[in-house]
Amino acid sequence: MISVHRSEDRFLGGDRAAGILSRHAFSFGSFYDPDNLRFGAILACNSERLEPGAGFDEHPHSHTEIVTWVVEGELTHRDSTGHATVVRAGDLQHLSAAGGVRHVERNDGDGPLTFVQMWLAPLEPGGEPSYTIVPGIADSTPYALPAAGAVLHVRKLAPEERTAVPDAARVYVHVVAGGVRLGDEEGEELEPGDSVRITGEEGLELVAAGAAEVLIWELSA
Repeated sequence: MISVHRSEDRFLGGDRAAGILSRHAFSFGSFYDPDNLRFGAILACNSERLEPGAGFDEHPHSHTEIVTWVVEGELTHRDSTGHATVVRAGDLQHLSAAGGVRHVERNDGDGPLTFVQMWLAPLEPGGEPSYTIVPGIADSTPYALPAAGAVLHVRKLAPEERTAVPDAARVYVHVVAGGVRLGDEEGEELEPGDSVRITGEEGLELVAAGAAEVLIWELSA
């Protein structure tokens, strides 16, 4: 089964007066759709744009694996376990909220900040919070998230380059930049912000129309 979800159909959230523009792929905050709560372990896929000086004040999380991919600018992160970091474009951040953690996310830079933040449900609740940054993660280097039974593939594609879609129980594809086609010449054309939810399919691939950046989640269930 292949289900394509377009960027323009994402729920528009955030607070424009505060310099925050958010687009949500799943039910989030005040937006509730009982038919769009999650896909496998994925609970949220939020595209965020923060103007200089904007941010999310300290707020709590628990029993959630939070993975952030910074597209442009610098993300300032502080949390209740003592981490204070700046996450830059091309860096991957992973906060395991476990039994509970509080954090702040801000744009303290001079230019706009854009990032994609994804929340996944852990296989088991509880535990101690943990924090990881992978600076400048290499193209096609997978990031394993065993706590959620998931693996993230970051793919930066040249024009006409192809990449295989993992043969997994479920796969979630999010297009960050550029355009890609799913499958052969008759396949779906995908643009920035578009996503695909794939269940029980094998032998699929993505083909880049031009330079493109794609996030691919390989889910065990």
